[in-house]
Amino acid sequence: MSVQIELTRIYIREMVDMQIIELSEIGGTRSFPIVIGMTEACAIERRRKGCSVERPQTHDLLTTIIDDLGATVDRVEIVSLKEGTFFAKIILRRGPKEIEIDARPSDAIAIAVACNAPMFAAEEVIAAASASPTELLPPLAADIDDEEDLSNGEESEDDLLGESEDSTED
Repeated sequence: MSVQIELTRIYIREMVDMQIIELSEIGGTRSFPIVIGMTEACAIERRRKGCSVERPQTHDLLTTIIDDLGATVDRVEIVSLKEGTFFAKIILRRGPKEIEIDARPSDAIAIAVACNAPMFAAEEVIAAASASPTELLPPLAADIDDEEDLSNGEESEDDLLGESEDSTED
């Protein structure tokens, strides 16, 4: 059984390559983090904010290829969690045919965001990942203070692109 999920937060920290996204069940209370790379985090955040780039990025290229081949992204599914690693599938539809593509969750989510496709997670994934979410994070990321460091997609463009540093003025 799968549960529909949505991307609720993106945490982008410019000094490390491990970024964090939070996925939450729609109509429920459970959520869980997934560690992703900077490239995928920036691609997802750009799409969420409606920012365009001069040249197509990898996820833009893939969505163009899918479209040009006459298929659509039907949905993305986070299908399993094994030893702290998530596994996903991109489900394409071409006419009556459904095509499953194995993918990293970060790529699948970036494509879902680009195509405005729904996302789902297997019930057992949500149950396991939401039960002890900090176990899925690397040591530095597990110390994140929710109030200060996790966002709801409200980062500035400068923060997103790594052009500013968190600072305080005296």
